Amino acid sequence: MPEEIKKILVLFAHPSQERSEVNKLLFKASQEHSDVTTIDLYREYPTFHINIDREQQRLLDHDVIIFLFPLHWYSTPAILKQWQDLVLEYGFAYGAGGTALKGKTFFCATTAGGNEKAYQDDGYNHFTIRELLCPIEQTANLTGMHYLAPFVLFSSRNANEEGRIPGHIDTFNTLLTSLAANTLDLSHAASLPVLNQAFTQETQETH
Repeated sequence: MPEEIKKILVLFAHPSQERSEVNKLLFKASQEHSDVTTIDLYREYPTFHINIDREQQRLLDHDVIIFLFPLHWYSTPAILKQWQDLVLEYGFAYGAGGTALKGKTFFCATTAGGNEKAYQDDGYNHFTIRELLCPIEQTANLTGMHYLAPFVLFSSRNANEEGRIPGHIDTFNTLLTSLAANTLDLSHAASLPVLNQAFTQETQETH
């Protein structure tokens, strides 16, 4: 019997989309997947008045949750924090009776202006991307979701001129397809520093 198709929810947050060179294209690519629901949070909530009931229902309706955003000051853009503060309520996402998200898969797809070496213990930023996103990882732990390593494009400021964006989008498409088909090794994907490595290793092994 074929595996059940997983429904994916992409929550996109970019406060200045006119300047986006990567995230906007990743969002557009995700819109082309039939198994993916895409939400542009800044467009839907320009005054930050988030509809909690609607957002909670969206979470209930999907198996995989993805935050898509550019890294801003080592964290998410403001509206994603607002979304977390309001939507992940006690009694829904955690606490007594708060089991609505238990068993769902969750990760961040993000871009960083600095290169990968800058995001190391001995690098300019002193912490890895995964370490910087630990508050989100712990949110996933508290709510019972399976947290995967972040999907990251480093040196995003130079990605366009270096021709790295098409390959990154192709990998993101492959990731979405694997998640929907439930063929991604989630335990392995959770153990990696960045989720991209799951596909890099797979490519190397097939050559």
